[in-house]
Amino acid sequence: MFYTHAALDRADHLRARPDRLQALRSDPAARLVPIRDGGALVASGTDGAPRLASLPGDAPLPQGSGDEVFLGLVADQPWFAVPATALNEGQASELAARAVDARGEATNARFEELRRIGPLLPADEGALLAFARGLVWWQETTRFCSRCGHALRTGNGGHVRRCTNPDESHAHFPRTDPAVIMLVTLAAKADLPERCLLGRNAGWPVGVFSTLAGFVEPGESLEQAVVREVLEEASVRVDRVRYVASQPWPFPRSIMLGFEARATSTRIECDPTELADARWFTRDELVTFGNWGDEGDGFKLPRPDSIARFLIERWLRREPSP
Repeated sequence: MFYTHAALDRADHLRARPDRLQALRSDPAARLVPIRDGGALVASGTDGAPRLASLPGDAPLPQGSGDEVFLGLVADQPWFAVPATALNEGQASELAARAVDARGEATNARFEELRRIGPLLPADEGALLAFARGLVWWQETTRFCSRCGHALRTGNGGHVRRCTNPDESHAHFPRTDPAVIMLVTLAAKADLPERCLLGRNAGWPVGVFSTLAGFVEPGESLEQAVVREVLEEASVRVDRVRYVASQPWPFPRSIMLGFEARATSTRIECDPTELADARWFTRDELVTFGNWGDEGDGFKLPRPDSIARFLIERWLRREPSP
């Protein structure tokens, strides 16, 4: 699954040691990953496929770059993320011009939004960028203490933000919002094969249908959130809720918790604030779908890097339930 296969050792034991972090940052082999407006530097590999581009550790950073974030070690090589959203176009172009590939060779790098480029990158690079994107977004949007309003400063290699209140300093940590995402299936009947429930958001490209999803509310279990969200969005009742897998989703700061559930009712009535449409689909129908981004008005599956796509393809590969 995308954004989950990382060769990165997060080395959290080093985050509270400024001396070690400084030594790692000064290592000529260190790699710097600028993140700008949710995008990262990528370049075309020798085969034409996009690959992660980065800056060598001794590359000068322009004024306006944010506090660097220690990501960890890849085969003992230190990696840092650099917040770069505040840079102007000229500064961003300078960074791109200094970027190199994994072999240390110059590239024609450009900033690309991770949502667009992620599915095309090698799995370990996509996972590294997902981590970097999430932490940088948190750094850039968490500027003041939510308890006392004082400005925040960076600590622990970018993994803590502490307020500058001289009377009572408060620590703030990166936040992840849990969301359930579920493939709801309907058992086969004598005259109908097994089907699954997919819906579409009005803001998506024409024809895209995906699994239902929603954020977990305070005071409820994940299973309760699955039952509630399906009922709220599509008026379908479910039981037999079963956990399948999870996926980090730093767009901007979610963890997607994937489930399957069995429908106990069939009538669909969409909440128009949540879904523009929802329908039951058979396997034979789904295999005719195109992909998110395809031209035309036909039905399309969700993004290939999403856990929604993983859940759908997992169901398609499975033998139909009796």
